[in-house]
Amino acid sequence: MDIDFGKTANDYGAYRAGFPDALYDRLAAFGIGRTGQRMLDLGTGTGTLGRGFALRGCTVTGLDPSTSLIEEAKRLDGAAGVETRYIIASAEDTGEPAASYDIVGAGQCWHWFDRPRAAAETRRLLVPDGRLVIAHFDWIPLPGNVVDATEKLIEAHNPAWPYGGLTGMHPAWLADVATAGFRDIETFSFDLDVPYSHEAWRGRIRASAGIGASLTPDAVARFDADHATMLAKRFATDPLAVPHRIFAVVCRAPAA
Repeated sequence: MDIDFGKTANDYGAYRAGFPDALYDRLAAFGIGRTGQRMLDLGTGTGTLGRGFALRGCTVTGLDPSTSLIEEAKRLDGAAGVETRYIIASAEDTGEPAASYDIVGAGQCWHWFDRPRAAAETRRLLVPDGRLVIAHFDWIPLPGNVVDATEKLIEAHNPAWPYGGLTGMHPAWLADVATAGFRDIETFSFDLDVPYSHEAWRGRIRASAGIGASLTPDAVARFDADHATMLAKRFATDPLAVPHRIFAVVCRAPAA
């Protein structure tokens, strides 16, 4: 698929939930997210991961190749009362100085990168003993639940979409960071239900790779109409309780 999240910037900003406070609480136990730490948010999108660190006193730079997403991120930063520096660049070639960040984060995006190059660039950017955080916040399909039904509808409208049926766990990232020379590699995961109104769940799915980021506007509208009908018929409860899984990899750059 040809993926362009810039096409979904409005829905992305409005309906893709940011990472929950519980993620930052867990990261705090690793010494990650302290006031004054310099943090680079790779593939920042609308700034969701980095904004959470900025709210906790970090000095944040957000990086993304999409101007549209960064403009939406700036709007959301204003509403949240934080300031973030943004740059247009790729995770593989940031143009940033070596050893200039205490933390590098990648929220919901590591799979979109050339992963070996992104890992090497991240190691270059981190100070000795700096931390890399790769975090995911994935919906979880279970037989007959609203996620499962929605994924089947995505596949019907976009057979090229390959991301259905996933578990929210990403063990391949461990090899990526180990190969790049990172150490003290740890992971954690936990589940929680996220409330979505029917309108918000439809917006969340429009902002996904399988719909708004890859289909034509007419095709998106046809999917959305079918999605609304399916939700009304099969999942009348509003708001929905949508199961999600947080998964994170935390590791340390080599010491000097």
